Amino acid sequence: MVEGEKIEEGMDELWGEAVVKPGDGSDRGQLFRDGNYAMFIHWGLYSSLGNKVEGKTYYGIGEWIMNRNLADIPVDEYMELAGEFNPVAFDAMEIAQLARDAGMKYIIITSKHHEGFAMYHSRASQFNIVDATPFKRDPMKELAAACSEVGIGFGFYYSHSADWTFPGGNGGPKTDAEGKPATFQDYYEKKCLPQVKEITSEYGPITLVWFDTPGSIPKEYVEELVQVVRENQPDALVSGRAGHGLGDYLTLGDMEVPHGNVDGMWESVDTTNDSWAYAWYDEYWKTPKDILHLLISCIGRGGTYMLNVGPRGDGSIPERAARSLRKSGEWIERYPQVIYATDASPWQHALPWGDVTAKDGKLFLCIFDWPESGNLYLPGLKTEIKSARLLKGDTARDIPVGTREGWTIFELPAQKPEKLVSVIEVELATPAEVDPVWGIDPEIATEIFAEFAEVTGAEKEEKKWMEKFGEWKKVVHVHGWQEGGKAAWEADVLEPGDYIVELTYAGEGRLVWGVDIEGGEHMENQQNSSHNYQRFPMGWINFPEPGRYRVSVSCLEGNIGTASLKSIHFAAVV
Repeated sequence: MVEGEKIEEGMDELWGEAVVKPGDGSDRGQLFRDGNYAMFIHWGLYSSLGNKVEGKTYYGIGEWIMNRNLADIPVDEYMELAGEFNPVAFDAMEIAQLARDAGMKYIIITSKHHEGFAMYHSRASQFNIVDATPFKRDPMKELAAACSEVGIGFGFYYSHSADWTFPGGNGGPKTDAEGKPATFQDYYEKKCLPQVKEITSEYGPITLVWFDTPGSIPKEYVEELVQVVRENQPDALVSGRAGHGLGDYLTLGDMEVPHGNVDGMWESVDTTNDSWAYAWYDEYWKTPKDILHLLISCIGRGGTYMLNVGPRGDGSIPERAARSLRKSGEWIERYPQVIYATDASPWQHALPWGDVTAKDGKLFLCIFDWPESGNLYLPGLKTEIKSARLLKGDTARDIPVGTREGWTIFELPAQKPEKLVSVIEVELATPAEVDPVWGIDPEIATEIFAEFAEVTGAEKEEKKWMEKFGEWKKVVHVHGWQEGGKAAWEADVLEPGDYIVELTYAGEGRLVWGVDIEGGEHMENQQNSSHNYQRFPMGWINFPEPGRYRVSVSCLEGNIGTASLKSIHFAAVV
């Protein structure tokens, strides 16, 4: 982070250019492409603080605690923390086994974050866990060995542009120890390049080198770093945040799982609670069902999901995070065919009751919300079904399948076989052919996002913000409404009748929204609004018969300039 820059204004630039790459067809990256699930670990000096400095708690991502956006700790004071850093509870085998039990295929851990502290024995800087702490061990050596022993991959995160404690690093001191001006080239040649050479040559085979926040790093430096990885670890991937489009794949924004399929090789990075590094107060853990929902949704969109844990300063993993990971891992162990080496959903988006992955002529319908009626509705499948089986671990039972008005209907038992996610395996007679139109489910509430709308007389674009420091939110919204402006969708209806319509939106004060069915009913309602996209009821609307409809939303009155639409919801009136 450069002097005077605010994180709220520049994170997209810090993350680097978003470039989707299809993969080069080589074995390099096979574990990434087929594994689909990995563990991220943020661990450093910041972990010993846990977001509390001199008795005061700072709310936000813990690895930024030193930065002026949080505690603003002077460099000398921060570096002194190393003298007390002694993670005696660190157990490399325990962490590697947790990742394996969770169903993760590799671990990526912070070798050096923006704070500049090396979590391995670096010869390029004495500011490292062996030379500067009473711990005197290299935990990266131990973790690399443990990952090899349990049979999962291993790799490093490395912050190659930002370094807040080394002279010349972005966000770091502007002068060296002798008071002479320091440049980024000084940092790069004296620390960054030598350390990347160390982590890629001294820890055995590496799956991936995860560079982060390139910011303003010159292209020639990134090219050289990538070349070092290629020479020392020819089978390793380079993350999409290397900068200048030189990574091997796309890394989405933090905590971002897309709503629509994304082509090429890409990953979503997320964390088990709200903070990447350990924060003493943060007990908002993802449940096992949350983890599976996000994992399957990410795979269903065509990507890889890397989920972070933040060890405490003593090196131990928070117990609740470990519990959720193991419980979701037990489900993955029963249904590996749903997760590994699978293809994206041919529907290209989630379905009201769950999501879909595909493999070897089969569809795996992953049911997050079990239908009470006993019927599961699937719109748009045009391919003949050879068989449909409801799975329960290693066992399966055939289930009846029917079709009506272009929808496939599966008859399910009253009792769901799995508490977390139930799975129907659908074997197809030929490759899947699907109409990805949004289907309004007869039973389960259907949400259709604004990003899929055809927009006229308004603007559709991406918007990002933080609700607390480092906790990123993203929405593709429709705003800038003009007179007659509309966001419209094609939707397929199986069961005619009345449906409750709700909108998720943000804005200020009074807003009047209108909802129209082309050639059918118009309804409108006035509601107040909220900055963080609450869901507001609009009223009932009628679909008189089965078939395809064009539904639109307009902002009609009030503080129209603030109106921001995220999605529309439909729920059958019963």
